[in-house]
Amino acid sequence: MGPKALVIGCSGQDGSYLCKHLLAQGEKVVGTSRSNNFTFKNHLLLGINGKFPIKTINLYKLNELKQLLIQENPSHIYNFSAQSSVGYSFSNPIETQKSISLVTINLLEACRQISYKGNIFFAGSSEIYGNTDIAAKVESPLDPQNPYAIAKIESMSLVKLYREIYNLRATTGVLFPHESSLRNENFIIHKIIGGAVECTKDRSHKITIGNINIERDWGWAEEYIEGIYKMNNVEIFKDQIICTGESTKLEEFINITFNKLNLNWKEHIIIDKTLFRSKDINKSIGDPSQMYLDSNWKATIKIDQIIQRLLTNKINKF
Repeated sequence: MGPKALVIGCSGQDGSYLCKHLLAQGEKVVGTSRSNNFTFKNHLLLGINGKFPIKTINLYKLNELKQLLIQENPSHIYNFSAQSSVGYSFSNPIETQKSISLVTINLLEACRQISYKGNIFFAGSSEIYGNTDIAAKVESPLDPQNPYAIAKIESMSLVKLYREIYNLRATTGVLFPHESSLRNENFIIHKIIGGAVECTKDRSHKITIGNINIERDWGWAEEYIEGIYKMNNVEIFKDQIICTGESTKLEEFINITFNKLNLNWKEHIIIDKTLFRSKDINKSIGDPSQMYLDSNWKATIKIDQIIQRLLTNKINKF
């Protein structure tokens, strides 16, 4: 019997791309969802809708998770289930904490109680490091700037604890920002991409955003999924950073985007200081060298290619 993967949170950007990747590898896939409606937009876009079973589950209930694991007996588990918006976490910190920390401890405890022997991947976040003037390594000091990051730190700590005390084959992949056409439209990158394309049709169109001096290590989601897959198929389990190792200022991202459309961004972008966060990360960059040494994975898709792919997809939708 071949490998069987359980993808918790199978309908978001990462979960959808991972399901597609696993199916292409010939693996059996089972997804989970809180909804009874199993027709997901991302699955339709990727051509995987209906290609694997999806189970409805309440991840806040330990016994439901245990029953699912016993019933499906997966060789690999991937957990992408979480409230993923940093901005939303400020206004909804309790929901954010539950969706990350409670789900993590429930999954780990379910695995411990049934003596699970397979591999477990948890999605972590670069937000845990706060400002990183020097590229972050896994062991770099933690400096969370929002409720989302605090919950991710707790999740990562729990994974490490259960790995070391109970010998679970569990790991956290600290994911730096990664984009694709599947990304939710409320993320700033997609607000800029969509707004820029709109400006080609309406030269009076304006885009109102906050701080354009922030700097991020942006990668391509599909490429990161390959790294995640490699992380969860190794002999020695340890936490890893998945990133490009290169950072770009948001202003430069805007400039590249508008230049590709033969537009001057300064004629269309409005900076609204009321949108600045009181606590924001000025620069976030990671060090991917350990991931390359351990799994022979590195990001190859550069920021210019990312922008071009996002623009092409958005233009084709118009």
